[in-house]
Amino acid sequence: MEELADRSASELARLVRSREISPVEVVEDCLARVERYNPAVNALVTLNPRALDEADELERRLVRGEEIGLLAGLPVGIKDVTPVAGLRTTYGSTLYRDHVPTEDALVVQRLRAAGAVILGKTNCPEFAAGGATFNDVFGRTRNPWDPTRTAGGSTGGGAAGLVTGMIALAEGTDLGGSLRIPASFCGVVGLRPSVGLVPTYPADWLWDTLQVEGPVARTAEDIALMLQAVSGPSPMSPLAQPRDGRNFVAAVARGVSTDLRVAYCRDVARIGIDPEIEKVCGSAVRGLRDAGVNVEEIDLDLSFARPAFLSLRGLWFVAQMFPRLDKVDQFGPNVAGNIRSGLGTTTHDLGAAEAARTRIWHLFRDLFRTFDHLLTPCMAVPPFPVEQNYPETVAGKKMETYVDWIAPTLVLSLTGLPVASVPCGLDFDGLPVGLQIVGKPQGEEAVLALASQVQRRHPIGRPTLRA
Repeated sequence: MEELADRSASELARLVRSREISPVEVVEDCLARVERYNPAVNALVTLNPRALDEADELERRLVRGEEIGLLAGLPVGIKDVTPVAGLRTTYGSTLYRDHVPTEDALVVQRLRAAGAVILGKTNCPEFAAGGATFNDVFGRTRNPWDPTRTAGGSTGGGAAGLVTGMIALAEGTDLGGSLRIPASFCGVVGLRPSVGLVPTYPADWLWDTLQVEGPVARTAEDIALMLQAVSGPSPMSPLAQPRDGRNFVAAVARGVSTDLRVAYCRDVARIGIDPEIEKVCGSAVRGLRDAGVNVEEIDLDLSFARPAFLSLRGLWFVAQMFPRLDKVDQFGPNVAGNIRSGLGTTTHDLGAAEAARTRIWHLFRDLFRTFDHLLTPCMAVPPFPVEQNYPETVAGKKMETYVDWIAPTLVLSLTGLPVASVPCGLDFDGLPVGLQIVGKPQGEEAVLALASQVQRRHPIGRPTLRA
């Protein structure tokens, strides 16, 4: 019989609400997975000591006939850059090794209000800087499909925790791909929502239009469930998208329209792509064509957006880390390097970057006159050795900076559009490959419906887990 920890979040929530299973049973099953697999994978770094008590309280509310929310009893992992009241939150930095917030982040408040149980904090690189998950506080997170490989980053702990069944849902952030990279490497679904759909509070830069918060889950349906619970405007954030009348769960259940038109581009960032990755993604796209989706391969060059992202990333680090600029020498090389790069960025650089961001918006506005979605490989490389910070080459070509290899995700961050990574197959080594789906403005429903179709047509199964 399938263990509870392996079941989808949507099924678990339904079973808890109908009282066929107890939220305590679900949390106990996930904690057993933590005990069994976390020593080898290192996905969860701080457990919530009250998780079972919170599950027990939910059970008592169910007995009293109370409604406990959309995420009834679901164990959730919170990225270690997102504050949870009373629970150590280190930002992956030795400077905050013993930091304990006194207030829940807004997204955590909404998760709790929807009946979720915060199981613990998930590992990430220092201040989420990097596409591989490691830091000097907790060490490296390993890929459950192959522990010698990276889980990706920066929401690597959340993705690895989902694959192993330690959690049912994961919260994360995405600046240049931090929800999508680990989703691709670990074979789960990650959604970068439209800017403002999931408001960020607290934040040292409230007017940030580059990084977003969002969900990671095992299925597109589970992403929709979590998004329904955490999205919507808040007076705590000046950036907001309306959500009135939107039902992400119902949209996934309805599926894709029969006249859907999608464009496929093999290499939007022009950095090259591993042939095995392109083979798997190309096969998945052909599978959509066989299912009746209108697919057209196009040549879309977004390479001009790469230097623009680097300039805006520099601004992001200076703005976000502004209260800590006097500590720049105490941060690790990724964070310190990005801060110094940002301090050297000129207003001319930023002006050029904003011009590029305007250009990319108009490109997609034109694209969406013909197509409903853009599809493109999420990663240009397979998961690389866990000891590496980043791959030095892609398809034999040497990378210029340590973030060049994530160009397929970072150029799409500049659009502000909803972008998902969905597993679409396994490569020659049996490792997951993710396909990015870009949607129209405020088009999360259609993105998730298409992601669900890809998952159904190209199931990847589960890895053989090693304790």
